[in-house]
Amino acid sequence: MSENLNKYSKTLTQEVSNPAAQAMLYAIGMTEEDMKKPQIGIASTGYEGNPCNIHLNGLSVHVKKGIQANDMVGLIFHTIGVSDGMTNGNDGMSYSLPSRDIIADSIENVVAAQWYDGVIAVVGCDKNMPGAIMAMARLNRPAIMMYGGTVRTGNWKGKKLDIVSAFEAYGQKVAGTISEEDYKGVIQNAIPGQGACGGMYTANTMASSIEALGLSMPDNACYPATHQGKTQECIDLGAAMKNLLEKQILPKDILSRKSLENALTIVMALGGSTNAVLHYLAIAHSAGIPLTLDDIQAVSDRTPFIADLKPSGKYFMEDILELGGVPAIMKYLHKKGLIHGECMTVTGKTVAENLEAAPDLDFDAQSIIRPLENPIKSSGHIQIMYGNLAENGGVAKITGKEGMKFEGPAKVCDKEEDMLEAFANGEIKEGQVVVIRYEGPRGGPGMPEMLKPTAAVMGAGLGDKVAMITDGRFSGGTHGFVVGHISPEAYEGGTLALVEDGDLITIDADSRELKLHVSEEILAERRKNWKPLTPPFIEQGVLRKYYKTVSAAHEGCVTDK
Repeated sequence: MSENLNKYSKTLTQEVSNPAAQAMLYAIGMTEEDMKKPQIGIASTGYEGNPCNIHLNGLSVHVKKGIQANDMVGLIFHTIGVSDGMTNGNDGMSYSLPSRDIIADSIENVVAAQWYDGVIAVVGCDKNMPGAIMAMARLNRPAIMMYGGTVRTGNWKGKKLDIVSAFEAYGQKVAGTISEEDYKGVIQNAIPGQGACGGMYTANTMASSIEALGLSMPDNACYPATHQGKTQECIDLGAAMKNLLEKQILPKDILSRKSLENALTIVMALGGSTNAVLHYLAIAHSAGIPLTLDDIQAVSDRTPFIADLKPSGKYFMEDILELGGVPAIMKYLHKKGLIHGECMTVTGKTVAENLEAAPDLDFDAQSIIRPLENPIKSSGHIQIMYGNLAENGGVAKITGKEGMKFEGPAKVCDKEEDMLEAFANGEIKEGQVVVIRYEGPRGGPGMPEMLKPTAAVMGAGLGDKVAMITDGRFSGGTHGFVVGHISPEAYEGGTLALVEDGDLITIDADSRELKLHVSEEILAERRKNWKPLTPPFIEQGVLRKYYKTVSAAHEGCVTDK
């Protein structure tokens, strides 16, 4: 056994003076020789109810084999997961964002309580990844994130499908433009098996950007869940963890302002999810690194959007693998001066050193990633909006395909369910700005995603004909002219709460202004008569704790501020 590993084993120093702890470790099958080895916690978010996570417990076993093969003890424990795809459009979505902080809290709790010397998190669905990284930052012990991989594309009558295809089929059904046979065909074939949603949605956004951040291994983001290389990836983490222990490379040696900028650059270049804004604000908070919405806007301003990926584009995450994966894209951006090469990573090497082995992008042989000189959009698709409707900011996802400005009368819906009812009744009309409010961090509670409303609108052919604004979130699968994360939220008395049907609203992505064309005098009068929409009374439990502790959207919705 390496003496360096023994030297840095916190587990040993805690347990040597605790005979009960030693007795319990003998009881689980550890030997006297094992007692001298570092213990590595392997946090699995695996569970059977979600294709994103169904295979993760199996992958954790392979991670453990790699740990044992490198003279360490691997100990698997579990934390929760919530399926965003399954909870979208119903009450379960209130539990999605809170799950991120529960994951962070539970990994921190186990690793700190058991004094594990390092942690490897095996993750799948959207909130698993930022939750794991938040815990790693708090613990600041050697750590690696292992993404379980993207799902392969589905197929129905020769058309590639994914999770958003199912939601958009609902819109087509309401609009009467899809047969019952095709509707069922899409639903039954959209997701062929294990793995996270296949476009550049939140899971793949976070996996790609965390690879750029330096807390997962190169190529981790792009291998599909069913790829034969995934098992070997897991086994190889043992040697990587041993290296981190020996060199004492800690998460806060990797997490920095520059590494956060690398992660956000990948988000912008690939057209990633607006959820990344919330998650990187929260990760920065956990790491003690100042980061604001304006800092994120600065990265967007300098980063062209160059990837033709779902939801706004044509291709899927599995297609990126054929180009050389995230490392090939990072190598290109590094050559162009958009990636900080000096940042440390979990390989024990810098970003630049890791990228030396990456292939070069061939722009003549593929059309998925464009050169910077011919981008889809000359700056990032994520735009931070301000104005009298969003004094503390809102987050827009503007690819440019929808145009850069939208102006229209408000159609006000006090909850997502109200919007879906209005949609089913034909009340959502071309030219409207649909307002969905009282869906913020506290008013939701839990800041639900509005994927079902946006997908329904897209499926009905209204995607470029209506805009949507909300104090809730949007899914990574959302596309269209949308602005979310509006702060202050309606429940807190933000101006969003004062909007009435027919009020003129302007969304201007060029000036980044979100404006309600109602005089201050009229707004003041409305405010006198305003009463908050009372959320469902929550007497106890996780949503009550979340409601009581969550920070505002522009602060990342953290619960330990």
